[in-house]
Amino acid sequence: MKKIIELKGITKEFGGQIVLRGIDLDIFENEFVTLLGPSGCGKTTTLRIIGGFVDPSQGEVLFNGVDMKNVPPHKRPTNTVFQRYALFPHLDVFENVAFGLRLKKDSNDKRSKKEKEQDIVDKVTKYLNMVGLKGFENRNIHKLSGGQQQRVAIARALINEPQVLLLDEPLAALDLKLRQEMQYELKEIQRNAGITFIFVTHDQEEALTMSDKIVVMNDGEIQQIGTPVDIYNEPINQFVASFIGESNLIEGVMKDDYLIHFDGKDYVCVDKGFKKNEVVDVVLRPEDLDIVSPDEGFINGVVDSVVFKGVHYEIDVKTNHRTYTIHTTDFHEEGKEVSIIFTPEDIHVMEKW
Repeated sequence: MKKIIELKGITKEFGGQIVLRGIDLDIFENEFVTLLGPSGCGKTTTLRIIGGFVDPSQGEVLFNGVDMKNVPPHKRPTNTVFQRYALFPHLDVFENVAFGLRLKKDSNDKRSKKEKEQDIVDKVTKYLNMVGLKGFENRNIHKLSGGQQQRVAIARALINEPQVLLLDEPLAALDLKLRQEMQYELKEIQRNAGITFIFVTHDQEEALTMSDKIVVMNDGEIQQIGTPVDIYNEPINQFVASFIGESNLIEGVMKDDYLIHFDGKDYVCVDKGFKKNEVVDVVLRPEDLDIVSPDEGFINGVVDSVVFKGVHYEIDVKTNHRTYTIHTTDFHEEGKEVSIIFTPEDIHVMEKW
């Protein structure tokens, strides 16, 4: 794949406070990249630096190998969809989407006024179809739902055919059901548009659902870059493990390659490359654990609490060392003596954070 954007050693300081600390990131064409992290981690600042709305204190932003220093936002191959859609209330859907095209002036364009207008109609129709708003051309903005307004904003941003679309938490203002629907629609829009999306969110489900690549950030630094599967199944440190999904985080000792010790026992695992007897962090995902009869598993305990989550039960099992959280479709009543079982592949070992 062709590399479109390179961030090299990007730092940013606001009033003596360091917001970004040496960000290095490559983004490729047709990727859906999500910048994910808690509030204040620097993800929105990174997006704004890419878009040209904020200048880095140090470092380079390259588009197709060209340094973007002193290149204003409107001259970069990007367009932006903000959390607040900033649609024009006095214009209907068609004119909101057409707005950017009407602003364009090309002295070399010798077509008639009628031909230019037909081109605008064709393009607006194309992008309204793409975002699922065919037939809404004459609709008043005030009569649209939040999700429909967001799609108008996306169509308006796409119509100038940027190489990269920047999306700053565009789903944050929507209710849960609509937000979940829009996650799938956004991914489909990105596929159909055939361009790179860079999406900012603090919502782990959004990132896992839509992304080709997730960039996990914390305290102005990139913690891990990878596919949703990699980030979830192989978190690089305790922060990533706890931020992406639910985890049982345990301190352990890597006694040797493929042999980990925690909670008073040795377990075979699939990890290697650590120093002998290195203190490490261990992740056991709740859905990877199972409950069996006492003494049939590895760790005995007592069911401490049971919460029905719709598709599974969230069960806390209290053991001599800690309380384990387990997701299972099987009901186990509180106070019941049980045992916990897992496989070597379920044990994820990380360097101590």
